[in-house]
Amino acid sequence: MGYLEHVTKELYHYVPELTKKDDFDAFWEETILEAKRVPLAPSRKRIEYPIRSVEVYEIQYYGMDDTPIYGWMIVPTFMRKNKYPCLIHYHGFNMNRGEPGAYMNWAMMGFVVLTVDCRDQGGRTGNHASYSSGFSLNVASKGIHNRDEYFYRYAYMDCLKAIDFACAQAEVDSSRIVVEGGSQGGGLAMAVAALDNRPVLAMVDVPSNSNLTQRVEGMHGAFASAAEYIKKHPDELELVIDNLTYFDTMNMADRITCRVFASVAMKDEVCPPKMYFATYNRIPGEKDVVIYPFNGHEGGGAKQLERKLAYVNRWFKDWFE
Repeated sequence: MGYLEHVTKELYHYVPELTKKDDFDAFWEETILEAKRVPLAPSRKRIEYPIRSVEVYEIQYYGMDDTPIYGWMIVPTFMRKNKYPCLIHYHGFNMNRGEPGAYMNWAMMGFVVLTVDCRDQGGRTGNHASYSSGFSLNVASKGIHNRDEYFYRYAYMDCLKAIDFACAQAEVDSSRIVVEGGSQGGGLAMAVAALDNRPVLAMVDVPSNSNLTQRVEGMHGAFASAAEYIKKHPDELELVIDNLTYFDTMNMADRITCRVFASVAMKDEVCPPKMYFATYNRIPGEKDVVIYPFNGHEGGGAKQLERKLAYVNRWFKDWFE
């Protein structure tokens, strides 16, 4: 047995008891219907961009409520095709859609790239949702006292509606959708893959939003804010823990039908790999994971990007011919 196999073997056997409530599926069915009732109202505006082999658009659509969600859309016009596969990128915690240049590798491969803001995290996208209580430290505890108001209920639906936007674009082949992201973005991609059957592939790095009770207990990453909220409101302990179960990707994993390519890092204390394996081990379909034994929350960085490019080329090469 080699070193990596030795230090990671327990991860593949980690299957903690699910925390899913009896009305879990009904909750998400109603949530999706509520989000779909909000008109998408998609729009895009081309911007001047110095790389002439692509067209870059600033895009907007309505998310879960009447909050405008902003992003970029990059079309690889140099390929001169009528339809392209689409990669949708979800960003990490307290980040934003980024700049178009950061996604040129995927555009050069032949993807239409869609990268969208997560509401209320410092990008152009704000938040029109109403909350009946305060929160501690960051948005991961915003609305945590009420599952219908919880921040990630809105965020999951905003990200799902990014697929609606992509499929509404004339250049996008709606049968070739990939969702991708790291940390929070990885958690969002996992949730979307569970709640929507349109993605063909989910690529997730050091993913968040898995095994949330343990994340709160260990005060890991953004979910330390949930622990801080409970410290201030100890009488709401059971309420908060129960509410989080609806947003835990380990409770969603059995709904995932697409291929999954994941990565974790053994020294990651923000999103510990054991937390994600509570989800990974329950994914019923085709899946692969790369483990970086001495990396932290930065994950595999540029090396993992190269592996994702190679992975797409291996399994979906015909998309780009």
